Amino acid sequence: MAEQGGKIDPMHQFLIEPVFGRDWSLFGYNIAFTNSALWMVVTLVALWLFMLGGMKRQLVPGRWQAAVEGFTGFISSMLTSNIGPQGKRFVPYVFSLFMFILFANILGLLPFGIVPGVHPFTVTSHLTVTGVLALISFAIVLIVGFGKHGFHFFSLFVPHGTPVVMIPLIFVVELMSFLVRPFSLGLRLFVAMTAGHILLKVLAGFVINGVALGGVLGLGLVSLPSLVLMIGITLLELLVAGIQAYVFALLTSVYLNDAVNLH
Repeated sequence: MAEQGGKIDPMHQFLIEPVFGRDWSLFGYNIAFTNSALWMVVTLVALWLFMLGGMKRQLVPGRWQAAVEGFTGFISSMLTSNIGPQGKRFVPYVFSLFMFILFANILGLLPFGIVPGVHPFTVTSHLTVTGVLALISFAIVLIVGFGKHGFHFFSLFVPHGTPVVMIPLIFVVELMSFLVRPFSLGLRLFVAMTAGHILLKVLAGFVINGVALGGVLGLGLVSLPSLVLMIGITLLELLVAGIQAYVFALLTSVYLNDAVNLH
């Protein structure tokens, strides 16, 4: 969190910076390894360790194995209920998507900043990351839709029972609604995570400034209430982290259902 002249900048936490030097270039392009890339690697390593510890396949599963199986069963059940038996083949992708977003969201909320030299970064607070995830999901929907139905996939944009005279208008409206999906999918996660972190940094600024002010006014009326509110909002943000991962996976399964079943 940057502080200049007593003012705390809540947007500084979203700044992407190189972590191993600034002069990495290839064919004129800067390919420096950034804090965003670093925390994506941290997220993948944490997810790999979580899966590694839970895939022991013991006859009587321990808590860790039960947690991994619980997440897997949850995603499998969601896809089956939304798509049907064919949804099973999408479990690896949607599970990976859900777990990556969930771990990235939670890691960005953990208090790593108390360790000197460590600056936590929430990768899902950047539209470039959430947008790429949304575009990958959208591309899979298109590949599945055209691969299974060919040009009949366009019938998705003409609901059953549409009057013939209304077909051109309805087709355009449905097509535009379909094309907006990746933008709304990526934007929803980006906005939710960004807004929450800005609010937390603003409250953290109140706590710091209140302590610097000192006395009953600074500690009792500014720092303490801000700290209590910050703790409550942090707990709420942990809930939001899980909900946003679930919503992203759920909407992906709904879009895949349209591609598979043309509903």
